[in-house]
Amino acid sequence: MIDVRPSQRMRDLGVVQHGAGILAEPTRALTLPAERDEAERITDELFAAMERIGQVHPFAKGMGIAAPQIGIGRAAAVVQPPGDAPAIILLNPRITDRSDDVDEQYEGCLSFFDVRGLVPRPLKIIVETTALTGEIVATVYERGLARLIHHEIDHLDGLLYTARMRAGVDPIPVEEYRQTGRAWAYE
Repeated sequence: MIDVRPSQRMRDLGVVQHGAGILAEPTRALTLPAERDEAERITDELFAAMERIGQVHPFAKGMGIAAPQIGIGRAAAVVQPPGDAPAIILLNPRITDRSDDVDEQYEGCLSFFDVRGLVPRPLKIIVETTALTGEIVATVYERGLARLIHHEIDHLDGLLYTARMRAGVDPIPVEEYRQTGRAWAYE
């Protein structure tokens, strides 16, 4: 039997992989409500990708996917929190405030799934998004959910989590990562 690397499995599921130019470019905002149909189409594609990926890999910490990861350079992402919480749709998200309190946890990324990296992130963020109606909505996210949301917003800004890692800290191979299947720990 041929052992398929995790990143190859994600590529086979339609996830754009590290090194593709679209992952390093800031996305273009959606003009809402004028581009409502386009926003809904992109969101549907993101949910379809999450469904495909979720069938082959469990995500105890939750998961997210941003439009550039499926080849679309627009400011849209979807985050599925852990457990049975409803998915969060992010259209034109922008972090407007963040706590000074930061913690460091391992993150993975569908676009280079062979490694995990220790990433410092704020414990609390305030995010403004645009509703399909064009209304701006502000939401507070904390701890693991703040981490997931921030990770996806980084994708929309053309950043990968490695850009947030401390100098001198490198990602580790997924084979060395020991927290698969467990939620992030907070005090």
